Amino acid sequence: MSAIVTYRAADYAAPVALAGLKGKALVAGIFGLLVGAAGLYFDPSQFYQGYLVAFVFWLSITLGCMGLVMLHHLSRGAWGIVIRRPMEAAMSTVPLMALLFVPLVFGMHELYEWTHDEVVAASEVLRWKAPYLDETRFVAFAAVYFAAWGLLAWRLRALSVRQDEAEPGRYFRRLQAWSAVGFLALALTMTFAAVDWLMTLDPLWFSSLFGLWFFAGSGLSALAFIVVVASWLAKRQPMASLFEAKHFHDYGKLLFAFVMLWAYLSFSQLLLIWSGNLPEEIPFYISRLQGGWMAVSVLLLVGQFVVPFLILLSATIKQRKRTLARVAVWILAMRWLDYTWHVVPTLEYLQHEESALLPSLWIDLALLVGLGGVWLWFFFRSLERRPLLPVHDPFLGEYFGHE
Repeated sequence: MSAIVTYRAADYAAPVALAGLKGKALVAGIFGLLVGAAGLYFDPSQFYQGYLVAFVFWLSITLGCMGLVMLHHLSRGAWGIVIRRPMEAAMSTVPLMALLFVPLVFGMHELYEWTHDEVVAASEVLRWKAPYLDETRFVAFAAVYFAAWGLLAWRLRALSVRQDEAEPGRYFRRLQAWSAVGFLALALTMTFAAVDWLMTLDPLWFSSLFGLWFFAGSGLSALAFIVVVASWLAKRQPMASLFEAKHFHDYGKLLFAFVMLWAYLSFSQLLLIWSGNLPEEIPFYISRLQGGWMAVSVLLLVGQFVVPFLILLSATIKQRKRTLARVAVWILAMRWLDYTWHVVPTLEYLQHEESALLPSLWIDLALLVGLGGVWLWFFFRSLERRPLLPVHDPFLGEYFGHE
């Protein structure tokens, strides 16, 4: 007969080392933002390009973690119990991301050519799209997106806190109900956000798979980030006694599935656009399959699909938390490069400029570190406020193999 085990929230407080990481993240964030601000002085166009890429990268982790939390509740999967609190802490950064979106509003004229009246007047297509490609609608829709994401994050987090303070299983159905509605709302709002903030960089280009690509890519970014966090927590008490090789094997299989999904959607988009050969669509890939961006395209193919695919085929590697964490860090680097690949060549093509990837790299990296440092400080702050284990989750015993 299985032993009956009782978990207490007080036994799963965040490790003391988390406070040190929080301070280092804040220092790195302030330094990165100061260096990035210099880029705004020297080259505003490059600054806003790098800022958009960094913003979308960290936002994808925030929203991806929210999606994974809801997927965990809906699937009743034991895989998400031990990593639920880090995922909840990540989705709690929605208010911060709403604040970090403000500079993009001021940089709209640097990023989006449809905000220039003379460009719209010279194109019949843009005149037809003018009701949607409108600055007021752009800002209003962004407010709606962040309001919806903020509501979902707050409600899921609040119910999770109440679950810790009630008898086991009391709030599980409410979490499932909110997740059922919230997952659909998240998919819809993320699709529109991807169209507004990324696809309209070239207002003549469109792809029916772009929203799904962004949604799946956010899940990949979030899962890779959570694997890194889980690996760090697994080395320290109180979580060191909970994480086992089989748990990381589960995370490795999920990571493998998301890598495959990203590759499938990316290839499908390329195949559909290339075979259609429409003048509105094909420049997207032409600008990325020549010059310096050809090398970046090959690096993405190898780095974000081939390498993780071959490594994650091994069941042994998926059970090694350090190796899996290294793979996750590599995937995160490729995710940032993927967003750069989507933003910068489009603006270069529209402005008839040569590749500016290397000259602007210091601005891009400074902004990535700046926004990331502030984001991580907020994440660590949220993580240390709650017990690291949801002690009243009804499937806790199933996860650890006891009653």
